[in-house]
Amino acid sequence: MEKRKKGSATELRLMVVGSSGSSQFQLTNTILGREEFSSDVTGISGSRKNTGELAGRPVAVINGPNIYDKDICQAKRKMELRRSKCLCIPGPHVFLVAFDKEKISPNTLNTPRLMKKSFGRHCLKHCMVLLAYDGNPEGAEVQKTDWHLKELIEKYGGRFHFFSKNWRDRSKDQELLQKIEMMVASLGGGYFSSRTFQKAEDCVKKEEKRLRKQRAAEIEKTWTDMEGLYTADELYNQKHAYTTNVGTEIRAKAEMDNAWLRTSLARGLGTGAVVGAVLGALFGSIEGPGGMVLYGTIGGAVGGSAGGTAQVAIEHMEDRVAPPARLNFNSIFINRFFAAPRP
Repeated sequence: MEKRKKGSATELRLMVVGSSGSSQFQLTNTILGREEFSSDVTGISGSRKNTGELAGRPVAVINGPNIYDKDICQAKRKMELRRSKCLCIPGPHVFLVAFDKEKISPNTLNTPRLMKKSFGRHCLKHCMVLLAYDGNPEGAEVQKTDWHLKELIEKYGGRFHFFSKNWRDRSKDQELLQKIEMMVASLGGGYFSSRTFQKAEDCVKKEEKRLRKQRAAEIEKTWTDMEGLYTADELYNQKHAYTTNVGTEIRAKAEMDNAWLRTSLARGLGTGAVVGAVLGALFGSIEGPGGMVLYGTIGGAVGGSAGGTAQVAIEHMEDRVAPPARLNFNSIFINRFFAAPRP
């Protein structure tokens, strides 16, 4: 299990999650201090990882599709959930769950349930609510009348932070980093993990091994060529740089494409084909036995090519294996109005 000292240069892995809209992508821009996503992006179909720094601390920010995105079929959503885990192995230090402060609704209160379904029943201990606000500083406050907002924050253990939709505003970077580091420390200094994160790590490592074996002859030839061009320390430095670059490239490929992801896609295709065939046969039954065969065949082909839109498999519950919490840290972030009784 990963351990680190406060103030170390260890990279923080941040899983940024959004319910709908552009909030999680605005948050990614804010954390990295650059525009990875344009202002009109409200959803993505494929998971992505970007690296950079937050207040001088190395970070890796992982984004997946929004959990309420209706434009992505269930099979694709399941595969991208797996891919986001592969991009974040061995597990995220923190889940940053982003919302637009002005768009909090009763439906938003369902997100903790979806988080537990997607990542494991103990993941909420590693979550912090991030609230996007426009330029007005008054937008960075929890009002006494914001009952839905206060209830949402309470569901995530009282941990929250406001961030500006203007990613060029760096005024709150240090505050956000301190909250993240204190939260990680309160949980034992480790990261969140589960059976599926462990599965993701195993599959990525196996894919890395396969790709290294595939490129072994190329690597050996490059090393031999270098030995004819460089000597002593220069040769060592060139080999080290080359090996590092190859390793980074192989790791990136393995995170984006491995046996676990290919299996997920194949199952989605298969399920789509079966359901398509069944529905086609039902429609074809109107035309008689011949119609059942014809429409069943067509339905199977269409269902399979659609990528398994009717896949209904649900991820099993996961058990957290990260270090247990040792400190009661929630009170640091709970707004003083939370104690106010409701009218």
